[in-house]
Amino acid sequence: MNETVELQFENMVQWRRHLHRNPELSYMEKETAAFVAEKLESFGIEVRRNVGGHGLIGIVKGALPGRTVALRADMDALPISEESGAEYASKREGVMHACGHDGHTAALLGAAQYFAERREQLEGEIRLLFQASEEVCPGGAKPMIEEGALEGVDAVYGVHLWTPLPIGTAASVAGPMMASTDEFFIDITGRGGHGGMPHETVDSIIAASALVMQLQTIVSRSVDPLRPAVLSVGTINGGFAQNVVAETTRITGTVRTFDEETRALIRRRIEEMSRQIAEAYGASAQVDYLVGYPALINHASETERFFRIAPEALPGFNIEIAKPLMPAEDFAYYLQEKPGCFMLVGAGNSEKGFVYPHHHPRFDFDESALSASATLLIAMAESALQQKD
Repeated sequence: MNETVELQFENMVQWRRHLHRNPELSYMEKETAAFVAEKLESFGIEVRRNVGGHGLIGIVKGALPGRTVALRADMDALPISEESGAEYASKREGVMHACGHDGHTAALLGAAQYFAERREQLEGEIRLLFQASEEVCPGGAKPMIEEGALEGVDAVYGVHLWTPLPIGTAASVAGPMMASTDEFFIDITGRGGHGGMPHETVDSIIAASALVMQLQTIVSRSVDPLRPAVLSVGTINGGFAQNVVAETTRITGTVRTFDEETRALIRRRIEEMSRQIAEAYGASAQVDYLVGYPALINHASETERFFRIAPEALPGFNIEIAKPLMPAEDFAYYLQEKPGCFMLVGAGNSEKGFVYPHHHPRFDFDESALSASATLLIAMAESALQQKD
């Protein structure tokens, strides 16, 4: 592991813990951005502020000409009340870094300091993307791209601290790695009335219940079984009294896929099925379908770079082929524009109690993963800068 990064470890821990104590929700990362900008400027790095919301771009231009590599970290927290019991736990009720974004930011700050101290030997440019609002669609990646974050970039890399993987592990996979994410909202409208006279009503709850059961057949009977997909109903809400037939009922859920053909098929079947089932019960259906992040597709050449570079950068680590994941990531937008690779760094440690999943109120991670994350980002960037087109 990079010895310079190891020397920066205590700084990364301090930065991470400061951010963990002071989390900010998506689209509200003003203080976080100010903290990161102050650190970057203290390293002598040029900073562009308010990019795609509260996003930042740090620019390290080497003294020598060369390629341009972008490194990305996300900064936002989640609307969760922390129960970790850590001395650095969130000071803000109902807001928590429960996905490791504080660690991503701290690790990229470590990489930023590393490159800032070596700009005289640096061939090319390192572009540091501190992105806001990853957790909530439409996200912060797309607006950053629209505001020029990737102009002139030759490759882009990102790391996710991942507690399902143990410390001492790093993983990635070529092709689909994380799913697209869409959301649906279905409003069933019938005719309300007295619960004792159901024959004079059109029961929206009955129609919605039938629809929920039929929606489960889309993946099992409409989608090619060799193409992974998930359709989950998350809520069903209707009615307000035990003796009233509900006039309206709302169903909400999520869809996850790895290819656009399956994504479009499931949307079409949801819309068709909602209309047909509702009509069969004498009701009507209105479907609002929110198209979210696309699937994250790693580039083959850059994933090959990971498997070549990671064993050298992280000696003693288990370097694995990652299993594709159904959670989504708006890093996918960067990979639609430029060659790149998204990587997982193991951050779980059962011996220290770091066993809770992401988005859990007791989530935490082994901070030794910060050094591995920064080292991996640095090694990937240096390799890409040295590549001769």
